[in-house]
Amino acid sequence: MNIIKGFLTIFLFICFVLIITDCFMVEADTCKPSGKLRGKKLPPGQCNSNCCEDGKFYTTHTKGKLTINSFAAGGEGGGPSECDNRYHSDDEPVVALSTGWFNNKKRCLKYITIHGNGKSVKAKVVDECDSAKGCDSEHGYQPPCPNNIVDASKAVWKALGVPESDWGLIDIYWSDAN
Repeated sequence: MNIIKGFLTIFLFICFVLIITDCFMVEADTCKPSGKLRGKKLPPGQCNSNCCEDGKFYTTHTKGKLTINSFAAGGEGGGPSECDNRYHSDDEPVVALSTGWFNNKKRCLKYITIHGNGKSVKAKVVDECDSAKGCDSEHGYQPPCPNNIVDASKAVWKALGVPESDWGLIDIYWSDAN
């Protein structure tokens, strides 16, 4: 009888671990760092105020670090931008995203909204801040990019109203622009 209880306990524990593992794997598969979330119909009596509306889309925001880069010819960014094979003026609000956020060029030439320093600005994604490679001529001899970087032109920093003496690294939130 004790052997059966032992096997049952082990069996239930294994089932529990598999269920928990499956839940985490499902979460990882559906993770979207930035985008839209659709409100769902709430059960009656579950909301007191300011709750999601069924079918309404809500923008999600991703926390990141804003760094500075020149996308101009001869700038520290290295070669032309990956999305359009062009250089971009420092006066143009453009960014490079870390490899994961760049998402195999799926955000190329699309706009994101960056929130920082109490302001926001729309910027065009033109390049990848490579999180896997670096320290070579193709990457301007810069080290690999951390996985939470929005590398921005001077125009983005100016639009956010960050004093030039503070340019370099600040905390921001960003989302795909509408």
